[in-house]
Amino acid sequence: MTPSSRELINAGFLDTTRAKQFLDSPELADLDRGLILRSMAHAPDPDQALLLAVRLVDKHPQAGRLLCEPDSCQALIRLLGASDALGEFLIRCPQALQVITHTPQQHFQPRPPQALTEQLLQAVEAYPSPSGHWVAGQRGEPARRALRTAYRLALLDLAYRDLGSSQPQHILPQVAAELADLAAAALEAALAVSRAEASEQYGEHHVDQVRLAIIGMGKCGARELNYISDVDVIYVHQGMGELAEQQATEIATTLASGTARTIMLPGGEPPLWEVDANLRPEGKEGALTRTLASHEAYYQRWAHSWEFQALLKARAIAGDRELGERYERMISPMVWSSSERDGFVESVQKMRRRVSANIAKDEVEWQIKLGPGGLRDVEFTVQLLQLVHGRVEQALQVPTTTLAIQALSELGFIGRTDAMNFDEAYRFLRLLEHRIQLSQLRRTHLMPRTEHAQRVLARAIRSAGDTRLTSAAQLMRRWNETKRLVRSLHELIFYRPLLVTSSNLTTEEVRLTPASAQARLRALGYLDPKAAMRHIEALTSGVSRSAALQRQLLPVLLGWFAEGVDPDAGLLGFRRLSESLGKTHWFLGMLRDTNAAAERLSALLSNTRFLTDLLAVESTAAAWLGNDSALQPLDRTALEQQSDAIIRRNRQPDTAIRQVRVARRKEFLRVALADAAGLMNVSRVGHALSDIDAVAVEAILRVLRAADVAEHGEHTDLAVIAMGRQGGQEIGYGSDADVMFVQRPVPGADGQQAQEQALRIVTALIAAVSRPLKPAIPAEVRLVIDADLRPEGKTGALVRSLDSYAEYYARWADVWERQALLRARPMAGDRQLGEDFIALINPIRYGGGLDEAEVKEIRKIKARVEAERLPRGADPARHLKLGRGSLSDVEWLVQFFQLQYACEHEQLRTTTTRAALKALAELKYLSKSEVKTLDMAWTLATKVRSAEIITSGRSSDVLPRSARDMEAVGRWCGYEPNQGYQLEDDYLKATRRARTIFEKRFYGFED
Repeated sequence: MTPSSRELINAGFLDTTRAKQFLDSPELADLDRGLILRSMAHAPDPDQALLLAVRLVDKHPQAGRLLCEPDSCQALIRLLGASDALGEFLIRCPQALQVITHTPQQHFQPRPPQALTEQLLQAVEAYPSPSGHWVAGQRGEPARRALRTAYRLALLDLAYRDLGSSQPQHILPQVAAELADLAAAALEAALAVSRAEASEQYGEHHVDQVRLAIIGMGKCGARELNYISDVDVIYVHQGMGELAEQQATEIATTLASGTARTIMLPGGEPPLWEVDANLRPEGKEGALTRTLASHEAYYQRWAHSWEFQALLKARAIAGDRELGERYERMISPMVWSSSERDGFVESVQKMRRRVSANIAKDEVEWQIKLGPGGLRDVEFTVQLLQLVHGRVEQALQVPTTTLAIQALSELGFIGRTDAMNFDEAYRFLRLLEHRIQLSQLRRTHLMPRTEHAQRVLARAIRSAGDTRLTSAAQLMRRWNETKRLVRSLHELIFYRPLLVTSSNLTTEEVRLTPASAQARLRALGYLDPKAAMRHIEALTSGVSRSAALQRQLLPVLLGWFAEGVDPDAGLLGFRRLSESLGKTHWFLGMLRDTNAAAERLSALLSNTRFLTDLLAVESTAAAWLGNDSALQPLDRTALEQQSDAIIRRNRQPDTAIRQVRVARRKEFLRVALADAAGLMNVSRVGHALSDIDAVAVEAILRVLRAADVAEHGEHTDLAVIAMGRQGGQEIGYGSDADVMFVQRPVPGADGQQAQEQALRIVTALIAAVSRPLKPAIPAEVRLVIDADLRPEGKTGALVRSLDSYAEYYARWADVWERQALLRARPMAGDRQLGEDFIALINPIRYGGGLDEAEVKEIRKIKARVEAERLPRGADPARHLKLGRGSLSDVEWLVQFFQLQYACEHEQLRTTTTRAALKALAELKYLSKSEVKTLDMAWTLATKVRSAEIITSGRSSDVLPRSARDMEAVGRWCGYEPNQGYQLEDDYLKATRRARTIFEKRFYGFED
């Protein structure tokens, strides 16, 4: 019964009319056409499979028996649908049917290399010469035909087993290895033919006195060959007996040429593949074959870095085995020390970019091998890691990509997940390549462009027995996902900064042996090499994965620590951090894989004592170092959501307050790490730190108010008003919070009870934000609340009602209080009350300018501050806050102008110094050059104040005098190593110029 078109479409046929004709053909008349049709579901290309099946039975009727049994029918149809070339070979070669008489096992069984060699040598009737070389009994076209037929019989057998496997992707390395072994066997037999032919020219005795070894390169050398590929080789020879060197070279060249000709020369049976000897010394311009000594001399003196990368795959595959093994031993030390060559890593990276740049534009998106996310990305990445780290890790000295990925993972050079993804992606891409090439046995690395060809490929990569429907779209989606994955891993691993640094170390430095390590530590400037060695031994001893990763990282990190101010502290801090994180898998892997993380961490640990302490207790924050987005400070909304969650989770006030302070410490660290990474400027740092403090105060105030209301009832609303640098959001690390407190009784509440409740809450708040806790919060920079800017200062009421503030400012406000109010800003508490307070003070601070008496008064106050508040014995030129041209001078000058002109110009109504400076320049109250000078002095003083607490853990308002301390501060401020003196010079120069402007503009109005 003729099948319907629907049945044919379901089986995968494209041309249903032709399929019906072939199924009704006389060649299949005596066969079970239903079985044949059902088997077509297993064929990648049913149209091709059916046509070849009809032709095969027509040519060899005995082939019909294979189509009578379900298993053999399915296997044959799958083969014919996968490879038109092998189908044609079956038709033209009767003996090929013997290869496929047995159904292939689902569990792939590779053939031993020796069996393949024997099969091909027998095909050319080879026999051993007196010197042990194989010599063919056949020559010329008969020998070539016999060799190529035997090769294709073995290839047919391999493809039949490959296509019959239930795990084609899993077995791919075994298939590729057998393909390489088969190529090696073909070269062995071709060399035997070449010896026989050369004997006619030079005589059997002379030819027998020339030893020739064929070195497999590339995929053949690595035993990971494709179905059809160039076979890269290098020839090495040696004359024996009394044979002259020149004659030995001539005969060896003839043997090498004859070997390639036997494989490649057109004939009755098509050529196998191209034998490519262009990887030899000097390439196409060099001698086809050289002696071992000549090879060695070339590699020692003239070879380029890329040649050693190519030699990583070198393996003796045919010819004189002993000579080939001597070649392997000769090149091995050169290959595995090649990464020590100047610019080695960069040259390999450049080579990969050059390969990508040379792809034809219309091929880039279709390339499986060379394009972005292709096989070359995997291979270059793996080979670079092998060459850099293989000199001390012998397990990495393997030529096969999949084995190298496994070794790199086991030794910790690639993360387990990344290695698994790399391996699976590589096998998948190679499987695509194999199935594409198998179709016509043509060398290609391009994804088919037509939907039909893509659908055939999608069916070809299925497991044997898998008849699930698949489509071109599914294949292309999976391929594109694989390319993206490979490309991301390639860019992550291939461009690691650790690779460049590691390659610049000597082998002894990488090994971290006690003697070499101590010598290097002393040379790098470690003050206590013995203590440093103890840290190294503690981190690297044992066989754990962590110890292996430490052995990989420390040789590089030791050098990076030495670039800091205190390398001993850097190493100690790294040990503390490593031990704090224990066996967590991500930390060391991040340092290995992330471009910025290792260098950032090294700089922090060796330059900033305080951040080292903070990281030791907030060790998980180290993960941020490898991710710029994670280092970005949380905005006010995110901080508030975080504090809300803490309060919800912790019902006990003491517990909630503790967790709020812990969260503040963590966010403080985030800002400092971002600052250290150069991701934030001074203004952003001040804004972020102000938000962190404000949200902490807000959260603790909520907790304390709720507790007080629960006990005493609700009598008042409270608001915290930021003053000073907190109000300007210009604080540094460890700054106090200058504030004022305002309260307003809730409707119906007694005024006295409201004041008492406000005072209780405020008093508790001041204590809660800064008092030592038990257990203590390690490395916390406690927030100190300072309310001394309130009306009447320390003697005045700690908290006042809004009406009390209104009355006080209406009657008693002095010019210094108006000045202080310039920076007032709601910080925490009741928002409406905070806004009402600002509305109350705006007419006061931005009112009618300054009269002559007020100008004199503010100048007098500034002079008194300079005379009385500067610590005794302090050098005015070096004091960061009150010194000459420092923070105080710039801020007083800005506020002086604001008091005079903010009533006229709204852009001067800002709490921020730098924004006010910008406005003064725009309004031309100050020139642009004056503003630039003032801003530089203010910014530098702010940076140095922050740097002092970050680098030493101590707050200081004085420019350091110690060269070591100045160097550490300079590093934080962005100066290059050994430029601390330049920071000092820049600061003194900037503040001197700022003071000149200050004296002219602040004290010179009467002139």
